[in-house]
Amino acid sequence: MRKNSKEAIVKAAISLFNSNGYSGTSIRDIATLSKVNSATIAYHFENKLGLLEYCFTYFFEQYISRMEEQFTLVEYSAKDCLKRVAAELLHYQCENIELTSFVYREMSMDSQVVREIMSTYSLKEKYYFQKIFEKGFERKEFRPHSIPYLIIQFKGLLMTPFINAHYLREVLYIFPNERFFEQKYIKEINGWIENTLTIKAIEKKEAIL
Repeated sequence: MRKNSKEAIVKAAISLFNSNGYSGTSIRDIATLSKVNSATIAYHFENKLGLLEYCFTYFFEQYISRMEEQFTLVEYSAKDCLKRVAAELLHYQCENIELTSFVYREMSMDSQVVREIMSTYSLKEKYYFQKIFEKGFERKEFRPHSIPYLIIQFKGLLMTPFINAHYLREVLYIFPNERFFEQKYIKEINGWIENTLTIKAIEKKEAIL
């Protein structure tokens, strides 16, 4: 068995799942691209569903880990914590654009795998976001909002470029895999944090009006 066969299989699967979709990709396709036989894929992942589950788990383990690393900042500043979380998650997604795009696309489907992911990783993500917003309200860094709607908006900002990566490239000529995009887009997210959440920014606007 080839030394890095598992890594090659995962890389091929991510590429094919992203370009052809999960249902449009066969084990034979993955075996051909990764230059292994089907038995090797079965050895590592059992079947195509096992490979999908592995990709999901890998993506969300890294995603949540990055959130947890930045969450300690919430004790000092909820706003700075949210900005650091945004920067880390955006960077991670830009570095892994194919994996991110296909995971988000598949997460829109109602399946047993997706329900399992939502019952674990999505709830962890919600917990951290909720705690950051609550701390911001408590310390009067943030103007009070409905937390579920804030999560929708914040998640939307983080996810949209990767759900619509093809639209960005073909219509807007924006390339989420380029460093310039990451630098520009994090400024937009920080602008949303400052102008939508931060009390001082809201008060300054109201004073001008």
